[in-house]
Amino acid sequence: MASTIPDPLPGSRAPSVTAAADDRPGRIEAHGIDHIPDSERHGHPRELFSVWAAANVNYLSLVIGGALVLMGLSLWQAVAVIIVGNLFWLLTGLLATSGPAAGAPSEVITRAVYGVIGNRVNNAVGGWMVSVCYFALNLAAAATAAFALVEKAGVTATTPVKVAVVVVIAALTLVISVYGHGLIIKLYLPITLVLAGAFAVVAFAVLRHADFAYAPTEPLHGTRLWALLLAGITMIASGPLSYTTSADFSRYLPRTASKRAIVGWTALGAFLPSVVVCSLGAFAATAVDMTDPQTALQEILPGWFVPVFLLALVLGTIAINALTAYSAGLALQAVGLRVRRSVSVLFDGTVAVALTLYGLLVSNFLDTVSNALQVITVLIGPLMAVYVTDVLLRHGRYDGVALSDETPGSAFWYTAGVNRAGALALVVGVTAAALCANTLYTGPIAAALGGIDLSLFVGMSVSAALYALLMRNDRTLRAARAGG
Repeated sequence: MASTIPDPLPGSRAPSVTAAADDRPGRIEAHGIDHIPDSERHGHPRELFSVWAAANVNYLSLVIGGALVLMGLSLWQAVAVIIVGNLFWLLTGLLATSGPAAGAPSEVITRAVYGVIGNRVNNAVGGWMVSVCYFALNLAAAATAAFALVEKAGVTATTPVKVAVVVVIAALTLVISVYGHGLIIKLYLPITLVLAGAFAVVAFAVLRHADFAYAPTEPLHGTRLWALLLAGITMIASGPLSYTTSADFSRYLPRTASKRAIVGWTALGAFLPSVVVCSLGAFAATAVDMTDPQTALQEILPGWFVPVFLLALVLGTIAINALTAYSAGLALQAVGLRVRRSVSVLFDGTVAVALTLYGLLVSNFLDTVSNALQVITVLIGPLMAVYVTDVLLRHGRYDGVALSDETPGSAFWYTAGVNRAGALALVVGVTAAALCANTLYTGPIAAALGGIDLSLFVGMSVSAALYALLMRNDRTLRAARAGG
């Protein structure tokens, strides 16, 4: 029977025995953004593999892989873009090392980057808003598969039925998020195995029909080709870059856990399935019309397997969105709202459902996915770069107790609650990226380069370099390097 003990409010700490007992699959997680003492740490870095693997076998990855070929790339150009874009998962893995070091989620650790007050803005925009947008995108992707499943069951997918389906998928997702870390760790290994089996059948069917020599009728060259390659890498990289919250899922590990193992299991768990599933989308696009992936894939899958495939798509999306909703709930707490983590998660789900219904019933889904993933990278690229730079500068050392202090006497209060180095590095990086972007609009630098979008690389490079420069004499940085 699930525990009825509520999770503590932000800044509070449940008794040690209760908290340790509540980080189990059948109990609502007791911790929110509060510090987790060493006595309550447990687990092994290899647990992170299944957490990230289950979250990256999903419908949206198929859609993106197919979109690369639809955009005009040859098959092997698309595969190369998929591999390069997914290498950014190494950065997600590096951020995960800060969780055990601090015993805190990313939403608290970034107080070291932006200051106590500045970090509230960071969590509101770069944490909560980005997470909810991704929740909605993934939920919309899963819903299209669920609509087809409903139709196969003989029920017409009218608007009320579609609304009900979206709500049910969201509810299943939020149950996992509310119960939290313990359930995620326990549940994601079997989910990974189920999804791996289902997608093995998909892979067999797709590779039987794929045209391995596929190239567009009019191959792209020169500036147009480079513009498309970079746009594709940006779209793929938006996935790993959106997870500036990876410490959320590693923070229960012992402080002594191997950093190399944390990076490796996190990055590998996300990289392998993401490359495989995205590539399957690209391979499928050489044989069927992937403008409607869910319908098109049914043409080459065994008839008996189609319902299983549709269920697998829904399950994969529930897995990734449970992580997203979990982090979004922590972000709301870190903004300063005095609500329980479970309440904040439910609020996030409500907003995401509303956005999903808009994306499905009002706008074009594929256009929404492409535009959102490219535009949002202007922000999340610099966010990732600044956080990664801070981890490197501090040699991965964080004082979780000090980070939990939100008073003006906090070591991370900086000036009026804001670390100007982090704020300035982020603003300048986002501005530089915006000037180089070529998505819903064309920035002046992109226009001068013939449409080539360098926003991802310029934004991240500028933010990282400026932050490192401005932080060179920071006292909290010196303390961290000294082992404090």
